[in-house]
Amino acid sequence: MIEVTLEQIKEWIPCDIDNEYLDHTIKGVSIDSRVINNQNLFIPFKGENVDGHKYVAQALKDGAGAVFYQKDVTLDKNIDGPVIWVENTLKALQQLAKAYLEFVGPQVIAVTGSNGKTTTKDMIESVLKPQFKVKKTQGNYNNEIGLPLTILELDQDTEISILEMGMSGFNEIELLSNLAEPNIAIITNIGESHMQELGSREGIAQAKAEIITGLRSNGVFIYDGDEPLLESHVTKILDADIVSIGKDKDNTLVCQIEDIENAGIVFNINGGERFDLPILGEHNMKNATIAIAVGKRLGLSHDIIFNNLRKVELTGMRMEQHYTSDNKLVINDAYNASPTSMKAAIDTLSIMKGRKIIVLGDVLELGPDSQMMHENVGRYLEGKNIDALFTFGAASKFISNTGKAHVTQAEHYEDKQALITTLQNYVQSEDKILVKGSRGMKLEEVVEALI
Repeated sequence: MIEVTLEQIKEWIPCDIDNEYLDHTIKGVSIDSRVINNQNLFIPFKGENVDGHKYVAQALKDGAGAVFYQKDVTLDKNIDGPVIWVENTLKALQQLAKAYLEFVGPQVIAVTGSNGKTTTKDMIESVLKPQFKVKKTQGNYNNEIGLPLTILELDQDTEISILEMGMSGFNEIELLSNLAEPNIAIITNIGESHMQELGSREGIAQAKAEIITGLRSNGVFIYDGDEPLLESHVTKILDADIVSIGKDKDNTLVCQIEDIENAGIVFNINGGERFDLPILGEHNMKNATIAIAVGKRLGLSHDIIFNNLRKVELTGMRMEQHYTSDNKLVINDAYNASPTSMKAAIDTLSIMKGRKIIVLGDVLELGPDSQMMHENVGRYLEGKNIDALFTFGAASKFISNTGKAHVTQAEHYEDKQALITTLQNYVQSEDKILVKGSRGMKLEEVVEALI
């Protein structure tokens, strides 16, 4: 965030500030009193168990330029410095971010989906970055607090803001979309993440489709056209260009793999334009096609998009390839998982050469259908030419139970070190090993042991 005066903040959001402080300046925002840079605006939150207002005085002593303070909280007598009085600190953070976004004025690209949000965000950045000043969401700063903080980190000359939008329930993405008012809104796919809270894939589609609510007039909506659950939501869009991507021939952009190489794939769009992607997986072809659609929308030529996409770098633990000294390939896809993304991982591994080993952990937060969904992943191994299946966790035993009929060897573990020991003894040179599970399973520890 550039340096702004408190007088400017008073113009941007509903608040009260003593006149003597209006010429004071702040630069940047912090919500953690332990990490205060000079002139930061410190924003405390009033929670059920902890009230951040008790850290306000110390934040000012540590160099904060000003602080938000909720009007229903008694002012700490030890506070010495500029206070910005607001009705609700979280809402004020969101209002400030919205005003600041309008002040900077970049084109906004909003990305949501059950799987592939971060990968697609990374690909879009790679396609655009050499030609534009681009800033994207870092890490998982994609919720009601993280997204405003991401916006407030924009430089004044930022041309493109890529914002990832996550959710755990209804109305959350609607809030984020109305805050960001995207020029381009994207849904990568609909999976099973948050099934426990939303009840069904139809509910997930409804929640993800909230990204449309803030879409600007004459904007563009890009979505997975292979997903029937999104069609009813597309019909509600009245004043935007609509681009569907996928393998089905009825999509606006039809993508198809032409060749599979050791380090990636070659694919075409609409049977013509060819692109090289240095990442494995048919699902990543679809994510790349979304990035290509964005690049075309912003006026980039085929050659520029082609060259930029070849240099894509993904956030860690997403189809991350590691070659060992004896030429084993270990693919770390352990950042997160859903039944849909596990099936995509199986597809990716199945078309590779050599002995193929897949290591799967539990998919968490699936609700009452968890057993059935894990069993379906096991059944999906049928005909996929996977040689060995190793599973870890309480729920993944259901993958093993149904999957063992479709592989040469299947073993289930609830002790991670025992799994690691078995794998270290089992894998051979030239093997291809893909590791995937929910974040809470920490299967990167298996990857680290193997490499």
